[in-house]
Amino acid sequence: MAHYTGLIDRFRDLLPVAADTRAISLNEGATPLIELRNLPVLVRKKVAIYAKFEGANPTGSFKDRGMTLAVTQAVEEGARAIICASTGNTSASAAAYAARAGIACFVLIPEGKIALGKLSQAMMHGSVVIQIRGNFDEGMRLVQEIASTLPVKIVNSINPYRIQGQKTVAFEVIEALGDAPDYHALPVGNAGNITAHWIGYSEAAGESTQALRVDPAMRKYRTQKSLEHRPIMVGYQASGAAPIIRGRPVENPETVATAIRIGDPASWTKAIEARDGTHGRISAVTDEEILKRCVYALINEGAKILEEGFALRASDIDIIYIYGYGFPVHRGGPMFYADTVGPAGVYDDVCAFQKQHGELWQPAPLLERLAREGKRFEAKPQA
Repeated sequence: MAHYTGLIDRFRDLLPVAADTRAISLNEGATPLIELRNLPVLVRKKVAIYAKFEGANPTGSFKDRGMTLAVTQAVEEGARAIICASTGNTSASAAAYAARAGIACFVLIPEGKIALGKLSQAMMHGSVVIQIRGNFDEGMRLVQEIASTLPVKIVNSINPYRIQGQKTVAFEVIEALGDAPDYHALPVGNAGNITAHWIGYSEAAGESTQALRVDPAMRKYRTQKSLEHRPIMVGYQASGAAPIIRGRPVENPETVATAIRIGDPASWTKAIEARDGTHGRISAVTDEEILKRCVYALINEGAKILEEGFALRASDIDIIYIYGYGFPVHRGGPMFYADTVGPAGVYDDVCAFQKQHGELWQPAPLLERLAREGKRFEAKPQA
């Protein structure tokens, strides 16, 4: 059997990459689709329930699927640095793939509201972590502002290559089952995943949607029809961070599920289309329900489900249930703080950070030099 080398090589002709493009890969993808045999008995339903275990990806979440493609494209375009806002998973993935590519990585995180196990990965991979006094949505706006003026590539899900990589979940599910499931259920935070999976199923069914309108500059790729129907898409938001349910942004989202603690999803309109295009639904669940489902799955299936998955709802037909994996907490490492939410605060803190290490440059030239040279700096651990 041939050695598996990652999802870009596996699905190259179905992705916007050239035949000779060097893939920045950690052998992501090819995650197991596990049949949950005990849960149908417990809920007393005649239903086949499968879990696509995305925790088996290199950094422990589905973000690796999109990151391999986003970083591959960034490197092909000559980028020497990437940047992202994150509540956990994206920071770990971006840092790992930047390290693999040999480029710099900047991570902006909301103060005190990030999964520390994930943050530890970003630190260990050598990324520059900047903690801001604000939430994810404020961090995302800041990332966009910085990237509009400095030569760094955004690798959040507003990057269309992230979505393209994440659509491969659908391809793998179809391969494993021989067809699409009747239902495909997953949590909704920034809404990139539900959009990506819907794109994957739509391409496999030969269908077109608004969500399929990608960047005109993106390289063309072929589609291959292998389905006659697409699944009904079902999404879940935490009740304290449920802008799609409320119909308006949530200014201060709160939930124990840090990965979906997002009040203004970047792919909001596309998630609505995925829902409405399949007569599906997006519902809200409380933190109590989230924690209850975690324990429920641990006890009855041996499946460790943390903030990346929850809210199993049984039906009389198949459900695909997507989740990530939790990591132990690691404290300490390269992190520093921005006193304000805005470029000035981040820039000033970067300068202060460099002064501690005997180098002091003006803020913009500093980030430009980091972007150009891909230089990494290791901060002293916080006391």
